[in-house]
Amino acid sequence: MKQQQRAQETRSRILEAAEERFALEGYDVTGVAEICQAAGVSKGAFYHHFSSKQEVYLELLNVWLEEMDKQLLVLGKATGNVPGRLLSMSKVVRVVLHAAEEQLPIYLEFWTRAMRDPQILREMTEPFQRYGEYFAGMIEEGISEGTLRSIDAEVGARVIISLAVGLLFQGILDPEGADWDQVSKQGVQILLEGLMKR
Repeated sequence: MKQQQRAQETRSRILEAAEERFALEGYDVTGVAEICQAAGVSKGAFYHHFSSKQEVYLELLNVWLEEMDKQLLVLGKATGNVPGRLLSMSKVVRVVLHAAEEQLPIYLEFWTRAMRDPQILREMTEPFQRYGEYFAGMIEEGISEGTLRSIDAEVGARVIISLAVGLLFQGILDPEGADWDQVSKQGVQILLEGLMKR
C-alpha cells in the first residue's frame, strides 16, 4: 500500500511540475528534463508513469475537462424545469474562471496546442460533442415539458456552448473587465428569452 501511495504521489508531483513548466515556458520549450527537475524525480520515474511529454499534457487536459464535467453534472441534476437548470449552469463559468485564475497560460496553451496537434484537437473536440448531446437532450426535455419552444435542439446546444466558451475566454483574458458571474447569468437569461415558450 505504501509503495502504491508513493507511486501516486510521484505521479502527482510530475503532473504539478509539468503544469507549472508548461504555464511558464510553454509546451514546446519544456522538456522532460525540466519537468523531472521541477518534480524532483528521475527520468526513469517519469517514464515509469508516462510514456511521453504529450501523455502528461493530455492527462492535464483530461483533469481540466473532468472538472468541468463534474460541475455540469452537479448543476444538471438540480431540481426544477429546464430553464431553471440552464440558469443554474451559468455558475459553471465562475467555477472554471476561479480554477483558471493562476493557470491562465496552461489553459491558453491547451487551445493553441490543439490547433497544431491532431491528437490534442481530438481530445478537446470529444467533450464538445458530448456537451452538445447533453444540452440538446436538455432542450428536447424542455420542449417536451412545455417550457421551451420547438427549435432544432442541436443548434440550440451549439449556441449554449458558444456562449459558455465565449464567456470563458473573455473571463480568462480579462478577469477584471466585468463581473463575469453576473455577465454569465445575464447571458443565459438573454438566451433563455429566445428559447422559452411564450
